[in-house]
Amino acid sequence: MDRTRSLSPRLRRLRQWRPSRPLGWTLAALGIAILLLVLFFDWNWFKGPLERAVGSATGREFRIGGDLDVDLGRTITVSADQLTLSNAEWSKEPRMGAAERVEIDIAAWPLLALRLRMKEIRAVRTDIWLETNPDGEGGNWEFGDDHSDPDEDPRWRLERLWIDDGRLRFTNASERTDIDLALASIEGGDRSTAPVAVKGNGHWRGAAFRMEGQAASPLELADTDTPYRIDLDARAGRTRASATGTLTNPFRFQTFDLQMKLAGADLEELYPLLGLALPASPPYALDGRLRRNGDVWRYEGFKGTVGDSDLSGDVKVDVSGERPLFVAQLLSRKLDLDDLAGFLGAPPATGAGETANAEQEAEAARRAASPRLLPDKPYDLAKLNAMDADVRWRAQKIQSPTLPMIEDMDAHLVAQAGRVRLQPLDFGVAGGEVRADITMDARRAPIDTVARIGVRGVDLPKLLAKAELAQGAVGRIGGDISLRGRGNSVAAILGSADGDVALGMGRGRVSNLVMELAGIDIAEALKFLLTDDRQVPVRCAFADFGVEEGLMTSRALAFDTTDTIIVGEGTINLQDESLDLLLRPRPKDRSILTLRSPLRVGGSFKDPSFRPDMKALGLRGAIALALGSITPPAALLATFETGPGENADCGGKYAR
Repeated sequence: MDRTRSLSPRLRRLRQWRPSRPLGWTLAALGIAILLLVLFFDWNWFKGPLERAVGSATGREFRIGGDLDVDLGRTITVSADQLTLSNAEWSKEPRMGAAERVEIDIAAWPLLALRLRMKEIRAVRTDIWLETNPDGEGGNWEFGDDHSDPDEDPRWRLERLWIDDGRLRFTNASERTDIDLALASIEGGDRSTAPVAVKGNGHWRGAAFRMEGQAASPLELADTDTPYRIDLDARAGRTRASATGTLTNPFRFQTFDLQMKLAGADLEELYPLLGLALPASPPYALDGRLRRNGDVWRYEGFKGTVGDSDLSGDVKVDVSGERPLFVAQLLSRKLDLDDLAGFLGAPPATGAGETANAEQEAEAARRAASPRLLPDKPYDLAKLNAMDADVRWRAQKIQSPTLPMIEDMDAHLVAQAGRVRLQPLDFGVAGGEVRADITMDARRAPIDTVARIGVRGVDLPKLLAKAELAQGAVGRIGGDISLRGRGNSVAAILGSADGDVALGMGRGRVSNLVMELAGIDIAEALKFLLTDDRQVPVRCAFADFGVEEGLMTSRALAFDTTDTIIVGEGTINLQDESLDLLLRPRPKDRSILTLRSPLRVGGSFKDPSFRPDMKALGLRGAIALALGSITPPAALLATFETGPGENADCGGKYAR
């Protein structure tokens, strides 16, 4: 059967159809065009529309200086070379970002629903410059007004960012801060958010630093409400910090929660870094939780060491006011007393087993070679006016080889607008208390300082615990010191001071050997050295000085026992640190072999001298020699003291 005849009439007509000549030429041309398009298609034709689209979305000029290419498939890969994005109009830097090459993997099927799902962006040799606005609000990473609804399901999504040999720079001119970091993605536990290795340097508040560590993927910076995790180590000079935790909106640096280890050679070096006017200290190491919420910083539950002392507590810094407000509750279970030397402008001890930095060791060596004892390092008035403070510091135990009688400390410091007040500054001393109230007005130079110190119930044997002759002694010391001076160092303040110094002891007992040696009573001293010492009742002891322009002049000075009374007079010069006191013993018993010569106390605070008054001693010696030429026993008459000395007036405030 004929095959053509077996087809239906409609199919026979379709097979026999031939296009007209004009239509044939049209179809041929279309076929050739499709073939040429497949053979010669160039995705670079879309660079212009893509640049305009990105520019419209960001408000910045976007350029693709190299090739644009697309690989089609279930995953579409778009790649482009030599990309640049211009900066904000207010910036002096023309470019905000650049990349040598960027590859984007796009899921194909979501495009049918007009959704852009970017599986991964791979960026090679990127260079991103972020900077804050000159007015301190916002930065160049903000691209115009965002009117999108935060609750609306976004039409695009980026799942992973991979950085190969990247660079990130951040500048905040108002805070004198600039950071230059090298970034490189590293494989993490979650491939969707590959963290980056970080290494770089820069300046923080004008102070140079360097840092390295690891941070979460920069992709997470896009969500300013989600905490951004970091694990970084930084060093600025001799100050080291190690931080692990999260930052919320890192470029605003207003909210974070970090575990922070902080260590350095001197707490004073935190001033240029953090603006905290802390006193000089020996090397320190602290570890605590650092948090910030807006204008309030907190360093909570920290523990560590400062010099040879332990230190723990909580610190809050409020920077919302005209000056930072530093509030702290501090505790030391064991406080090495010389670690407080920085408050006085002196270095800590630098002997064996002591902790100090190189500068402090040099300063200690200089002071050791100096004939002066009082610290002369000036206070920095700018720092005293830079910060307000409210600090309570308690020390449960004081360690001091040179002053073992100091037992504990309770100090409360309040500073406001250049006025610093220590009230109280309490030390437990030898079973008693030394309570000070000190005010320093540093609003103008020189610093005006007022100190009121009360001494109550200081136990004599504990005060002289290292003196063998004080064993078995009984007595308590009390008194009051009131001074006012003007100067920018401890030495200058005391050297210009006016006021009163009064100390006294009531009834008690001391070694009789002490009293006999004070009067150079040879017979009595030998007797007690060869046999047993005994205790002599003390009626009272007192020292009362008036102070004018740094010169302490005695008004009353006596030590009265049932055996001997010692009266004194003279001056103590706080300007040149010299001593000029004369102590006159007056025995109340009868004794031979006595050389009751006045005792001269001279020298300096650092090198005092105690010697008999040689003129009086020489006169007694000449009499003894003259009498000895007649008969040897008669020489004893020159050392015979008939007594008696008069009792001192032990009434009033000294008999405590």
